[in-house]
Amino acid sequence: MVIITAIATVISMVTFLAICWWAWSAGRKGANEESAMLPFALPDEDNNPRRNS
Repeated sequence: MVIITAIATVISMVTFLAICWWAWSAGRKGANEESAMLPFALPDEDNNPRRNS
């Protein structure tokens, strides 16, 4: 049972590290910068004329 737990832990760690490597790779730089700007692309909620009256 201990060997199964150890194997599952190693597989999980390798998967986590692979996802981190993929997310921070140079090929994803453009997509990461675009995603970082998404909150600023939303319309302002304060400009709704029905709420300001």
